[in-house]
Amino acid sequence: MNKEVRLGPLHEEEWDPEIRSLFERMGYETEDDLYNVLKTLARHPKLLKRWLPFANHVLFKSSLSPRVREIVILRIGWLCHSEYEWTQHVQIATEEAGMNKSDFTALEVGSADPIWSDGEKAALQLVEELFASKAVEDKTWKELGRYFSEQQIMDMVATVGNYTMVSMMLNTFRVPLDDWLERYGTF
Repeated sequence: MNKEVRLGPLHEEEWDPEIRSLFERMGYETEDDLYNVLKTLARHPKLLKRWLPFANHVLFKSSLSPRVREIVILRIGWLCHSEYEWTQHVQIATEEAGMNKSDFTALEVGSADPIWSDGEKAALQLVEELFASKAVEDKTWKELGRYFSEQQIMDMVATVGNYTMVSMMLNTFRVPLDDWLERYGTF
């Protein structure tokens, strides 16, 4: 990210006691343990506290497989031009979903890339339609039903919504990449 940071991560000495307690309950002890997105949202403790349960569901407790979850997150991150989101989830997708460079290159293209299974293609079409028109077309809805349960489709829509919002915040605040994240792709 070449632009000047607007709202950067808070340093540990700047955390209010409520945020420190929240981070400790989440298993983080120092600022080095945390992603910059969390340290930046710590600037607004009430927002952070209310967003975290939803984000926790989307990332850790949804009905989606790790691979489909990451396909959805990465595609919306790419469409939103969120270098931070893309970079962070390339690492997560590699570690948790076994995804690789071919997958990431195909995600830049989207549902039109032939690499995808029919179910993955339907999930990508959902992302692309939600991004473009904020709704899913009947044809895509029917196709999704062939591969995913009602709850999985609901989780996909929730995932797109969450990561669109997070991408907007990251891009607007110009949150810098964490030092340990390796850039992947060009924005």
